Amino acid sequence: MRRAAPPFRADQVGSLLRPPNLLEARGKRKRNEIPAAELRRLEDAAIRDVVAMQESLGMKSVTDGEFRRGLWHMDFVCDFANVAQTPGIPIKFHSDQGEIEWTPPGVKITGTLSRPHPIFVDDFRFLKSVTRATPKITIPSPSVLHFRGGRKAIDTAAYPDMDAFYADLARVYGEEIRDLVDAGCRYLQIDEVNMAFLCDPNLRDFARSIGEDPDELPHTYAKLVNDATAARHADMTVAMHLCRGNARSHWIADGGYEPVAEVLFNEFNVDAYFLEYDSSRAGDFRPLRFVPAGKTVVLGLVTTKRGTLEKKDEVKRRIEEASRFVPLEQLALSPQCGFASNAEGNALTVDEEKAKLQLIVEIATEVWGSV
Repeated sequence: MRRAAPPFRADQVGSLLRPPNLLEARGKRKRNEIPAAELRRLEDAAIRDVVAMQESLGMKSVTDGEFRRGLWHMDFVCDFANVAQTPGIPIKFHSDQGEIEWTPPGVKITGTLSRPHPIFVDDFRFLKSVTRATPKITIPSPSVLHFRGGRKAIDTAAYPDMDAFYADLARVYGEEIRDLVDAGCRYLQIDEVNMAFLCDPNLRDFARSIGEDPDELPHTYAKLVNDATAARHADMTVAMHLCRGNARSHWIADGGYEPVAEVLFNEFNVDAYFLEYDSSRAGDFRPLRFVPAGKTVVLGLVTTKRGTLEKKDEVKRRIEEASRFVPLEQLALSPQCGFASNAEGNALTVDEEKAKLQLIVEIATEVWGSV
């Protein structure tokens, strides 16, 4: 059951732990102690190394580890014209060891959206030039420019009508995706946190507090993502990763996929879904009954939140359990999230990260006969 096109049987979400010298260099650049060209040179070297690591483990798709980013979404969305970073809202992040309060930055729309220049296109070109595997680029879902602030965070003079806002947002995303296509990108991942957040009763209440209907937002976001990715190449795989929050081994949201499953699997025109399934927070596999033929579910059964290595037999048992709702040939395996959604990364070592990726390759080979 070899897969010729992504997602592969053994795949990954995208972000990887940054080497210490790169974190140090980023700090120096922020303090203007080194020029941008020097930071870029160090990023290039680190990306070559992390690509070689992924290839050595037998991964068929590789990423640049998101090594050029400080935070998974802000480095992208703030490059659009009239998107401004704002102070965020304090959020409680949870873990098995307790809670932390962190305030990720927010965004607001201050005028008409445009894309003055390509954003991640040169980053993709570099990645493609240094790998023999399939290069994957990840970008945040366009929904991140709406959910956290809602109507109040969008300038009413520029957008008195929300339909015009969504149309412009899809357009600027489409411009970036079209340029990625022209650069040779055939594997694109949309990182979508808000559909997962809408599985959490507390965050559904938050949506109501900003004047949104949590039952209608999935339909709105499906149209937005579909319009944004309409510029895809016919041979491009578009995958969507759903995340319940990932910062310093902590998370935000709880709740199974049932509240959004039917819309998620049938209204979003994507080829594959990377779904967190590393803990009871994600619920059971029953929502997968809505997955239609022709779409792939990549089961995130290996956690990135801690370094303890999962047991092969337990992961295989859960794959078998999921296959009661989706045929085995429509399944694949990955970590549940990235290892470093922000530059600081999660609380595990690079060796533990590598062991988890290696485990995924080994299990995929044993279950499907190949990666």
